[in-house]
Amino acid sequence: MIRNYIKTAFRSLLKNKGFTFTNILGLALGLSTCLLIVFYVIDELSYDRFNTKYERIYRVNTDLKAGINETSFDITAPPVADALLKEFPEVERSMRIGQGVNIRFKKGNDVIDEKKAFYCSSGVFGIFTLPMLQGDPKTALAEPHTMVITQTIALKYFNTTNAVGKTLFLVTDSTMYKVTAVIEDLPTQSHFKADLFIAMGPNHDNSWAHFNTNTYILLKQGADRKKLESKFAALIRRNETTPSFDYNKFEAKGNYIRLNLTPLKDIHLHSNRQRELGVNGNAQYIYIFSAIAIFILILACINFMNLSTARSANRAREVGVRKVLGSSRKYLVAQFLSESIMVTLAATIIAVFTAWAILPLFNQISGKSLTITAQTFAWLLPALLIVIIVVGVLAGSYPAFFLSAFQPIQVLKGKLATGFKGSVLRSFLVVFQFSISIFLIIGTLVIYNQLTYIRNKDLGFNRNQVLIIKNANSIDPKVLKQQVKQMPGVLNATLTHYLPTSNLSALNYVDAGTVKNIETQFWQVDADYISTMGMKLIQGRNFNEQFLSDSSSVIINETMAKMIGYKGSPAEKIRDGKDYKIIGVVKDFNFNSLRDNITPVMLVMKNDWMASLSVRLNTANLPALMQQVQNKWKALQPNLQFEYSFMDDDFNALYNNEQRMGKIFIVFTSLAIIIACLGLFGLAAYAAEQRNREISIRKVLGAEVAAIVAMLSKDFIKLVFISIIIATPLAWLTMQKWLEGFAYRQNFQWWVIAVTGLGALVIAFITVSYQSIRAALVNPVDSLRSE
Repeated sequence: MIRNYIKTAFRSLLKNKGFTFTNILGLALGLSTCLLIVFYVIDELSYDRFNTKYERIYRVNTDLKAGINETSFDITAPPVADALLKEFPEVERSMRIGQGVNIRFKKGNDVIDEKKAFYCSSGVFGIFTLPMLQGDPKTALAEPHTMVITQTIALKYFNTTNAVGKTLFLVTDSTMYKVTAVIEDLPTQSHFKADLFIAMGPNHDNSWAHFNTNTYILLKQGADRKKLESKFAALIRRNETTPSFDYNKFEAKGNYIRLNLTPLKDIHLHSNRQRELGVNGNAQYIYIFSAIAIFILILACINFMNLSTARSANRAREVGVRKVLGSSRKYLVAQFLSESIMVTLAATIIAVFTAWAILPLFNQISGKSLTITAQTFAWLLPALLIVIIVVGVLAGSYPAFFLSAFQPIQVLKGKLATGFKGSVLRSFLVVFQFSISIFLIIGTLVIYNQLTYIRNKDLGFNRNQVLIIKNANSIDPKVLKQQVKQMPGVLNATLTHYLPTSNLSALNYVDAGTVKNIETQFWQVDADYISTMGMKLIQGRNFNEQFLSDSSSVIINETMAKMIGYKGSPAEKIRDGKDYKIIGVVKDFNFNSLRDNITPVMLVMKNDWMASLSVRLNTANLPALMQQVQNKWKALQPNLQFEYSFMDDDFNALYNNEQRMGKIFIVFTSLAIIIACLGLFGLAAYAAEQRNREISIRKVLGAEVAAIVAMLSKDFIKLVFISIIIATPLAWLTMQKWLEGFAYRQNFQWWVIAVTGLGALVIAFITVSYQSIRAALVNPVDSLRSE
């Protein structure tokens, strides 16, 4: 029996090649899109789960309120790790880790800068799962001046992974470090990327007021996280109170220092604190893309139904004859479901190969490194089998039960009257499809509009034509600055690593007048900083290296001036251990992301030991100037690689995630529109087929083609109007929520709705018109000669 169903279904599908091709195309498109989204979502959800104990690993955070400022850090004071392990029996292990700065090793005569180096306590191997190729995890970082490297670093410096016992010279502190272990490269699904771990050694900083280290703990089996967190307040009170600082008085004024825990598995998608070790994802996008995958799959199933019902008149006589010959309804249902499952099977096979073929392109757009491995197939094949059955049954259920319900006498008499207007379900499906498409179009336009606003917004500094030379502190930076400033095409240069696009900060707490504990950025700059950055002084003067008193002077931004009520009086000072005289106010400038409000900033004229050299350019021959700068670098430091970037590129990098999401939205929106149009194409074909004789009679009576096209199109256009009314408020609410994540944002523009609505109508009309014109051009004799 099953063999007969399959054979009959195959013949029927082969007989109607156009219908079969369109159905398979729609389903394959929907399934391949879903597969790509599933790969993306699974990758995002798998972060840090390579750690065998990930369910018991937590990061310790610090929330701080001082005065009017509230800040959430992912770091703690250095003593926290040891205190938690010592005082709370729930804590099985603890560790400290901090990102290294300016970590440079010698390899022969070359000096190599390592960006992914971390100082780390020996407890790291008892918490994280870092498989060792060589070495003992118990002793790997137990001694000072030792380090653990990945196999990539071992091959890079020693051309072998057999590197235990070998040494590397760390230029930063002029010390030889011994390799005590080699580990496998960290998986890409890690919230921080590390190539080597340097022994941190014992904790010599016992201050509970310095927040400068990341702390992780491993809880014992069965430990209650909430109960443990409730004990942290007492720990802070015991340790924060010192002869010079009364924490109880600090807390009585509404201030606080609070510790809390973030599960390791939640860091990548649910953490957005200051001083994160890496660039995290966003759980919102996971929810959005998952919803898009479900909707696109539903759209593909709807198309199957629409295209199948479009053939209903052609197959009505077949159903009638089968029933007259004794076929029961359940066998007819089985027959149609067999066809549906066969189409779904073919579409699924095509979808898998399509997803595999375009995966490199998707990786390029999404910034991922997704691959299909044997492990992928372990869950993919069973999942696809379920999809084939479920989608096949769902997509084919309505056609199967609809067609099998035809009354044979009515069908064979030619009295099948199931026109377009008679089906509420089909109208609902059109509205549903285009509501989703319009929702996605509005979302895409809003994202594009916001990203355009970010690119064009006046940030308070000029990021164009600024060359940033890295590691300037590794040579004589002042000599390099003077030599570069003398080059034709160079307007100015400044030495500092505190740049608006650097994502680096130095927080401090100062007093000014009656305002206490002001949280402010404390940036060390030189006298050329403001002019090189293209900033504007709105009050006072700039630093002057000729004035010795300027070493005790500051320039503040507008936000801080408003916060302290600065009036421009020479007597007004800022206290930070010593008094700083305010000599100027710079116009507010955005640093870090436009998601955040501008906060207070203090610029202090002081040498920065981690400085990079930022150069303001004005040249029509950039390659020639770059070569000159590189030659100067090589003359001063021939063994250190010349590294640079441009400030506008660094700024754009702050929004890589949004830009990638915008591109993915465009792709998925386009696919959703195509799938929706296939469904509309099917319904248009259905409507034209059901009204074929009516069209012929109208033509005989003198109706024009344009009038017939308008008659067939108006019902669909009405449904698209309804879709616009439904989708617009939903899209507005959703995108307003997304825009609220930006402190500086473009308001929801009226033209977005207008363009979307007009576009949807045009797309729908073009899709329907093809079938309408085709029906209107048919010779009426061919339709009426059998009457």
